[in-house]
Amino acid sequence: MSTPTQQKALFLQAKQGEFAVGTRPVPKPGRGEILVRNEASGLNPVDWKIQTYGIFVDKYPAVLGLDAAGVVEVVGEGVTRFKTGDRVLYEGLRTDGNDRATFQQYTLVPADLAAKLPDSLSFEQGAAIPLALTTAAVGLYNQAGGPLFTPPWVAGGRGKYAGPIVVIGGSSVVGTFGFSPIITTASLKNTELLKSFGATHVLYRNLSAVALREEVVKIAGGPVSIVYDAISLPETQDAAFDLLAAGGKLILVLPPALDEEKKNASDRAIVNAYGLIQFPQNVEFGKVLYENLTALLEAGDLKPLRVEVVPGGLAGISKALEKLKNNQVSAAKLIVRPQETV
Repeated sequence: MSTPTQQKALFLQAKQGEFAVGTRPVPKPGRGEILVRNEASGLNPVDWKIQTYGIFVDKYPAVLGLDAAGVVEVVGEGVTRFKTGDRVLYEGLRTDGNDRATFQQYTLVPADLAAKLPDSLSFEQGAAIPLALTTAAVGLYNQAGGPLFTPPWVAGGRGKYAGPIVVIGGSSVVGTFGFSPIITTASLKNTELLKSFGATHVLYRNLSAVALREEVVKIAGGPVSIVYDAISLPETQDAAFDLLAAGGKLILVLPPALDEEKKNASDRAIVNAYGLIQFPQNVEFGKVLYENLTALLEAGDLKPLRVEVVPGGLAGISKALEKLKNNQVSAAKLIVRPQETV
């Protein structure tokens, strides 16, 4: 069957505007690229924030979406890692040309930043992995000013670290390698799930900042050197900062919103994780990660969150983003199937 020339895509029509399904051309891969037929695309909180606050996008109509899995449709010149028909997962990118975003039926992907999807995982599970993984990985292993730990997928990395780490909002990210204890906050109904991801201690997410610090100090034996705040709301940032020992680092996924005294503290550092793997500063790091990703998934070292499939294909995204915005999703990744779009 030949590749179609047109495809369905979900467009954010204007700044702080509405979403609508429309049609756009199917792009052709250039050298080093693959064209992927998207079977599953994942939703992320940043998608509703772009719509609501009018951030990160300058040119409209825009196609959003950063997580996907599908089938290689066309292989560009010079690509040897993949062939037509391979099952893959990858992280997309918002661009003015819209060709690399994932809220559409076909996406262009740099071949070095895609990985084969193990047969043991569904497309939906594959689409739950990329952005959560790379945001966590970049923050710990590749972010300038961050801890710059040696990744566990390179020689000498596995088992190199034994210190404690705290993850605020553990049900929203992939578990970390090599740290112990791994202390996370979440709804307690997700305790067993998070322990299956590698957490050693799960604390109630609504503990007061004082109570949270008391529990962390009790478990870790004192303040900790690394806190990864995967939620990064003002209240979680303040509580996370108070867990740090002198010389410690707080990793955030949103801009700092702490009080001025904490922002300007000289004995502890605040680091923003710019986790998109197609950002220029992350590409070389990402190539090594994606080269090893299939093996990590096959070994069970990385596991996807539970997935919840949203009906209606791309047309179902708008209502699903409202669920994310209203905090109606817990320990699950919302997924759509672009090919089901009418």
